[in-house]
Amino acid sequence: MEPNIREPGSSEDQDPTLHSISDLHAQHYRKVTPVQWLLDCTVLKLSNPAFLMILTITIIAWIFANLGMKWAGAAPIDPPPFIWLQGTAAISAVYITILILTTQRREDELAIHRDQLILELAIMGERKSAKIIELLEEMRRDNPLVENRIDDDAAAMAKPADPGVVLNAIEEVHRTIDEEKGRGV
Repeated sequence: MEPNIREPGSSEDQDPTLHSISDLHAQHYRKVTPVQWLLDCTVLKLSNPAFLMILTITIIAWIFANLGMKWAGAAPIDPPPFIWLQGTAAISAVYITILILTTQRREDELAIHRDQLILELAIMGERKSAKIIELLEEMRRDNPLVENRIDDDAAAMAKPADPGVVLNAIEEVHRTIDEEKGRGV
């Protein structure tokens, strides 16, 4: 079930940030245990539309077989209200739910790492942009052909954002939303 992902450090690309996310995925799928691989394969099979069709046909056949036996005068294996069918469906539902939750948790771990990497790349890109603006402003000030003026917007953009301040602002918004939910607003 491992996707076709290039090997980290291959000669395809020498820029280490360009394929960081694909490298993250590759590492994630290489660390899969045999049990996780089996669970992933099982969920993949269960999520196939063919499984739904087979399951539906099996349930209908079970019901008609038992009703047919009853109408023919024979003792049905599972007479209405089909207690065996209901029990099997309930147990299967519990197992399928646990399978889905288990595989989803593993995929959530990958999503958390991917989000962290994307955030770090965005911060790095923002710092590079701020440095470029700073250098352009320095060139503008040093160029005798360009009128020297104060550009407050450029000065503000030349300062990289403080990730701590951004994080605090996000946390404050979340706190406000949680408080509003608590008050029923």
